[in-house]
Amino acid sequence: MSARKPPARRLLGAFGLIAALVLAVAVNVLADRFLGRFRIDLTEQRLYTLSDGTISVLRGLEEPITLRLYYSERLGREIPVYASFATRVREFLAEYAAIADGRIRLEFYEPEPFSEVEDRALAYGLQGVPVDQSGEQVYFGLAGSNLLDDERTIPFFQPERERFLEADLTRLVYELSNPRRPVVGVMTGLPVNGEMRGMGGRPTPPWVVMTQMRQFLQVKEVPLDVAEVDAEIGVLMVAHPQNLSERAQYAIDQFVMRGGRLMLLVDPHSEAQAFRPDPRGRPQTDTASDLKRLLEAWGISYDKDQVAGDLRGAFRVRAGPQDRVQAVDYVAWFAASGPGQIARGDVVTGELNQIAFGSTGFLAPREGAAISFEPLVTTSTEAAPLPAEKVRADPNPSAILAEFRPGGRALTLAARVRGQLPSAFPDGPPAPAEGEEAPARTRPHLARSEGNANLVIVADTDILEDRFWVRVQDFFGQQVAQPTADNGAFVINTLDNLAGSDALIGLRSRGESQRPFELVDGMRRRAEAEYRTREQALQTKLQETERKLRELRQGGATPAERGRAEVVLTAEQRAAIEEARRDIVETRQELRAVQRDLRREIEGLERVVKLAAIVAVPVVVAIVAVLLGIWRIRRRARRAEEPHAVRA
Repeated sequence: MSARKPPARRLLGAFGLIAALVLAVAVNVLADRFLGRFRIDLTEQRLYTLSDGTISVLRGLEEPITLRLYYSERLGREIPVYASFATRVREFLAEYAAIADGRIRLEFYEPEPFSEVEDRALAYGLQGVPVDQSGEQVYFGLAGSNLLDDERTIPFFQPERERFLEADLTRLVYELSNPRRPVVGVMTGLPVNGEMRGMGGRPTPPWVVMTQMRQFLQVKEVPLDVAEVDAEIGVLMVAHPQNLSERAQYAIDQFVMRGGRLMLLVDPHSEAQAFRPDPRGRPQTDTASDLKRLLEAWGISYDKDQVAGDLRGAFRVRAGPQDRVQAVDYVAWFAASGPGQIARGDVVTGELNQIAFGSTGFLAPREGAAISFEPLVTTSTEAAPLPAEKVRADPNPSAILAEFRPGGRALTLAARVRGQLPSAFPDGPPAPAEGEEAPARTRPHLARSEGNANLVIVADTDILEDRFWVRVQDFFGQQVAQPTADNGAFVINTLDNLAGSDALIGLRSRGESQRPFELVDGMRRRAEAEYRTREQALQTKLQETERKLRELRQGGATPAERGRAEVVLTAEQRAAIEEARRDIVETRQELRAVQRDLRREIEGLERVVKLAAIVAVPVVVAIVAVLLGIWRIRRRARRAEEPHAVRA
């Protein structure tokens, strides 16, 4: 017969339950009131943690800034995703204001239709978006201003750019707090500022990276035949230096010797240049760039006839028309990602997630060079050099993949070089070309750098081109850039760091919330490479057999004999033809079997991984529940035995 609990114990239990509920509510209220800014970010890529660069910018504010958020509540009611995004924007702004310790003033407005608030939003340049046919517009933008009445805006917040929210807000604050920008010289023959295509064609817009550079830096163009770099330029970016004259090379050399900071981008094959025909409308064949004299003098090894291929991050591209598969890994185009490939110890790359490359070269220090050579971005170990000629003229991704053999070591794609460098012109400035006068120079020749030079060298210029790292979309008449990689951040961070400011270095994208099946992707890459090798051998065998079959059908007759009469085949020839036909059928069956096995293996692994991901959580919860139940049963059993032990 079970014993009943006394009324006092039941009353005490009820009181304890009520007290626990009251305590839980009180803890939540107090936490919301006093601990609202404190949080724990357990995501692998720290998606919800402010970067060090943002904190540095906010704590370094010297004058107050006003940020005005214009948000229409109707937008959130009509499209709920905007309501949650608006909440996150407000939380970010509140955290910015708290870290800035009073130097950021926040104002929130709801622009009603045809109101003065809507007029002010339009005056700031914010974008109104219609939600129905009535003509009423909704707003979701930010306008900032400083004491000098400088203004910066984000015309419309889009959920697609949520992962770049911190970067967008911090850049706006930085621009308002730093009206004087470093001067960066840009020396390139690439159409980074846009171009006219064809006779009477529309001009193309500037590359996104140039637009972003102008948001943070004062950009000044430097001609390709410059004799001396302007003294006001502190950082020089040289991109794709093709066939530069000795005069221009000397100007770059002496700029570095005098302490100027250099970002140099060379390329064994510029995809941007190859994509555009020459003035006569023909494909361009000279697509490589080099500064051999300067690089060798400074202790850098670079071969413009070699490109780096990487199986791990290879882009999927359309296969050839003869391929049975629709897409194939193109190892010459790839993305470098992760701490193994992007240096976490350098302020330029420490917060970046992914950088995309197209037909890139690779760098190394020359033997005996007295320099500090620090890799910033490398390939994975599934990489190997490729002859540049394979990618320059009508490349075949399937054939390149079939012949590709990873070398087991990483190749350096971008590096920081420090040290006291010798001049590439030890005997002074070069003699002027015949018929030209020596250019006027205002500063004397230097045979060695004044102090330690600081250079960043990249073996690819296609990191600048839009199609490798950003998608530009039209949003109600405005062009909005949606980055797919951190190429722009890498260039901006590098230039800003070389200019001497660390304010923006910590900016990063928030990373992707959707994580790929890396094990499945790695298996697919390896299996497809093996398939391509086998496929290439079978295709060669098939073509040889088909050629043999054609010859057998002709019976050894000359073209004239085949035209006059039908060729009579012997019994041996007919038997050989039948054997060749069987060989062709078997070869095609092998091709299909290889592809079928590839697909079956990948799909099988995907099913296992997905099943494990789906079942794992319920199984773990069930195991914990069972263990907890067993523990409670044993605990009750021990308590039931205690009174008997006392009576004994």
